[in-house]
Amino acid sequence: MSWFSLRQIPNLITVMRILLVLPTVVMILQRRFDWALALFFVAGVSDALDGFLAKHYGWITRLGSLLDPIADKLLMVSSYTACAWIGLLPGWLAFLVVARDLVILLGAVAYYLLLHPFEGQPTWISKFNTLLQILLLLAVLWHYAFMPLPLFAFEGLIYLTTVTTVVSGLQYVTLWGRHFFREIGGGKKA
Repeated sequence: MSWFSLRQIPNLITVMRILLVLPTVVMILQRRFDWALALFFVAGVSDALDGFLAKHYGWITRLGSLLDPIADKLLMVSSYTACAWIGLLPGWLAFLVVARDLVILLGAVAYYLLLHPFEGQPTWISKFNTLLQILLLLAVLWHYAFMPLPLFAFEGLIYLTTVTTVVSGLQYVTLWGRHFFREIGGGKKA
């Protein structure tokens, strides 16, 4: 039996997206924002494509469910860090984005190790935060690659992204904390 089947196509696309992280960051650091924007666009299309294939054809795998968010977070965290490194975004914002994702990752690992896998769904504020993070990054890359955008647009996106990053991070901690203590409490009663 071969290791490859059609079910693996979304996973291969996701691995390709992970491989795009380094060139995207390199392009940002080299101030080749047009190329960084193009690579970011390819990553976004590949994310939509692998999601469509997995859902439409039922090619959902455990590996894919782990790799997909890792690919997304690697691209976002790396891009924010690179943009902050060369002064395109505030360092404190990159820190918040990285810290939020790190807290979520460590919480998921702790939950898994102490109890069991947590099948959590993203909340609306988390989805909105992801959208804002993507829009801000696209705006920054577009601004420096092609056409300057108004300062108020940047400031608005930065502050909205900041608020939703903090709120969604706190929401995850609160929700997972409640689930954790509910399960611990339930386990002691049994």
